[in-house]
Amino acid sequence: MSNPLNTHWSMVRRILRYLSGTSKLGLLLSPANPNVALSLRAYSDSDWANDPDDRRSTSGTCIFIGPNLISWSSKKQTLVARSSAEAEYRALAHTTSELLWLESLLAELRVKYFSPTLLCNNLSVVLLSHNPILHARTKHIELDIHFVRERVMANKLKIQHVTASAQLADIMKKPLSSANFQDLRNKLKVVLLPPH
Repeated sequence: MSNPLNTHWSMVRRILRYLSGTSKLGLLLSPANPNVALSLRAYSDSDWANDPDDRRSTSGTCIFIGPNLISWSSKKQTLVARSSAEAEYRALAHTTSELLWLESLLAELRVKYFSPTLLCNNLSVVLLSHNPILHARTKHIELDIHFVRERVMANKLKIQHVTASAQLADIMKKPLSSANFQDLRNKLKVVLLPPH
C-alpha cells in the first residue's frame, strides 16, 4: 500500500474482475452419514519464495470434514524459507495447528471423528515428518518438526503423499491456468448456486 506499482494495480483489477464474474458461485455442502464417524482430511501446500517483493513463501490449506470443505486459507509465511522443504514444512505445521483446533471443537461438541489425514505433495517433507532423527540441516525448523512429528508418533495425525495433480491446496497459493483453476474449484465443490 505504501508504494503500489502498475503490477499491483493490474493484480487488483484482475481480482475484482474475478469477483464480479463469480458472485453466483457458492460452496456446496452435503450431509454426512450420522451413523459413521467423520473423516478429517486436509491438504497442505506451499510455493517457495514466489513473492517477487520479499521472496516469502505462501502456504495454502484446505480442510474437509466428511465430504465438505469447511476451512481454507492462503497465508504468506512470516519468514523467508531457505528451501522448498522448509516452506512446505511450515505450511504443514500451520495446517496441523488448524486440525488440532478443529479436533478440539469436535471433541467439545462430542462429535466422533477419525484421526485426521494430512496430504502433502512434497515427498521429502512427508518422510521427514515420520523420521525420528533430526539432521543438522533441519535445525532451523526444529520446532515445527517436533510439533508435527509428536502428533504423527502418537497416531493422532496421518501424513500422506499426494500427487501434485491431486493437490487441492494449489488453488490457494499460486496462479493457475483457467482449466486447472476451474478443475480444482469444482473439486472443492464451489458451484453455481440455484436462484433464490
